[in-house]
Amino acid sequence: MKKIAILLFACSFFIFSCGKDNKTVPVSEKIKKNWVANTVKEGTAIVYTKGAASNTKPGYSSFQLRLLAAPSATLVEFDGNTFSGQYELSGETKLILKNLSPAPTGTGGTIEFNIDSITDTQLVLTRTTPSQKTGGTTNTYTLTIQ
Repeated sequence: MKKIAILLFACSFFIFSCGKDNKTVPVSEKIKKNWVANTVKEGTAIVYTKGAASNTKPGYSSFQLRLLAAPSATLVEFDGNTFSGQYELSGETKLILKNLSPAPTGTGGTIEFNIDSITDTQLVLTRTTPSQKTGGTTNTYTLTIQ
């Protein structure tokens, strides 16, 4: 009886462990989406939360980061300005928007972000340099898919 129980346990373990898909989706695939602002922090102040009535910068409701077809990128800022260019990843932790046209103020056409976290539905980015457009703050964007 003990041998049968052990055999059943071993078979069950084998069957259930074989069914799992342990593949990790790389950032390069997860990032290929149209991302919109869910929350935005300029420095330490939260200036936008999707759906909130008390946003100090409601323009972030139109913020988009389109990364659907690598390497093409489109950034729509909170003020409605649209910038087109390319994107690239530096490892799994940095997103670089480059050759942006027109060049956003003070960027030389390049904006870099640290990828703080990414899932299939959420991307958290922190700009690596302060934004002149927001008064010299270092901004953190929590984005969701559109």
